[in-house]
Amino acid sequence: MTDNIETFSSMLRKALGTRIDPDANAYLEMVADDAVMEFPYATSGFPTRLDGRAAIARHLERVGAMIVFNRMSEPSVHPSNDPDVVVIEFDGFGHGAATGEPYDQSYISVIRTAGGRIVRYRDYWNPLVLLRATRGAAVIDALVATEAGHE
Repeated sequence: MTDNIETFSSMLRKALGTRIDPDANAYLEMVADDAVMEFPYATSGFPTRLDGRAAIARHLERVGAMIVFNRMSEPSVHPSNDPDVVVIEFDGFGHGAATGEPYDQSYISVIRTAGGRIVRYRDYWNPLVLLRATRGAAVIDALVATEAGHE
């Protein structure tokens, strides 16, 4: 995964290809009105599930205020036995908006499509990468080291 893609939407378009309506260019255009987005590894204070395009839009605004994305890696696409489900692996690169700390995140996403739209998006990522970028690496690393010492 060495090639770079400028935006998340461009990366998804490449990964999902003909599964998505060709007129849907931005991510929010790609999701169904009643789409569900899930974050199984979300940290405290972040949702584990978003129901509907409006909730997803509000969440993206929140994340956009916290993380500045510079680029995405080339996706690795893994088709499943279900023709409506695809698994993609990709990396996102950027930095914390308030801290300037790097945000270099690896993702695995399980995406279900129907009718040319994303109907379910399950996003797996490391919450420590988010916390380091938004709270500062030294703060989070010290906390993790303290917690590890109490086991």
